[in-house]
Amino acid sequence: MPVNSNKPLRWKKDISQSVDMYNDWFMRFAPKAYRDTRLRTTETVRRAMEATRGLASLDADTLRAHPEVICVLRMSTCPPIAVDRLIGLTGIAGALVKTMDKFCKIPPNASARSVTEALARIGDVIRRLLDRDILVWLDRRRDPTEDEMQRASTVIADRLCGAQTNPIIRNAQEQRQLDKVKDWLVARGYRQVEPADIADHRKMQPGTFCYRLNVSVRQGNRRLNVPVDIAVMPLKPRGFHWPLLVEAKSAGDYTNVNKRRKEEATKIKQLRDTYGRSVRYVLLLGGYFDSGYLGYEASEGIDWVWEHRIDDFERMGL
Repeated sequence: MPVNSNKPLRWKKDISQSVDMYNDWFMRFAPKAYRDTRLRTTETVRRAMEATRGLASLDADTLRAHPEVICVLRMSTCPPIAVDRLIGLTGIAGALVKTMDKFCKIPPNASARSVTEALARIGDVIRRLLDRDILVWLDRRRDPTEDEMQRASTVIADRLCGAQTNPIIRNAQEQRQLDKVKDWLVARGYRQVEPADIADHRKMQPGTFCYRLNVSVRQGNRRLNVPVDIAVMPLKPRGFHWPLLVEAKSAGDYTNVNKRRKEEATKIKQLRDTYGRSVRYVLLLGGYFDSGYLGYEASEGIDWVWEHRIDDFERMGL
């Protein structure tokens, strides 16, 4: 029996309470999450500065030895440029720039000659666009002072964090959700286990829970791993012996959730196609989720627990 998806008359009140809870958290904790990330990012920028001699050395050999500096280079220009803009300006293969930016490495199968030519183009474009108002030592053809290095690193780190603000806040909120569920479960006698200890999610021990568990599903003739944020086997499983699979969702606005709402529908379809209708899959919602989103998920047979009313997990058998 659904707990929340079949009660649309209560959705409006729950949406309001969820938004208020998220806004309260944002005002109290988001600035700290951003500052902490900025401190770590500043150190990343400093290392990139040192590896490139204050961004004065942007030749192919330097970029090959330090592919991780690419994200710092993009934010050191005037104006800062996105990955796709850098690809367009250089006219090189997108895979190289994207691999450097996301994985901090050179694609292993790329030919040495093509990589050298591409890195040289990257260096040329970045050099022409460098923001010399903050990199003041470049025009003076000298090494930066400590104060100049720190000031420039802080500005570039701010730009990097600004480009990643939503993921920073979303990751902090998601961790807070997981911690809240853990506190709730541990207080009721549950024990956390590691994903490596679970060969089959259906055979979890009663009273255990796990984060970041990959559940194997079928898609045609292939097997895929579907990531699940939380898997919980009830202390006293009722009926069929299935864990509760929980997807933690948080949102700071209404726009993105409606763009991504099909992800959960795809996931539950994969799970049901593999394991049948007995799969127990629910959402943990915190933040901006409107009636359109809730109606879509309900139509797909997906129930949810609101973070502001986390005790509803008890009604789901936990």
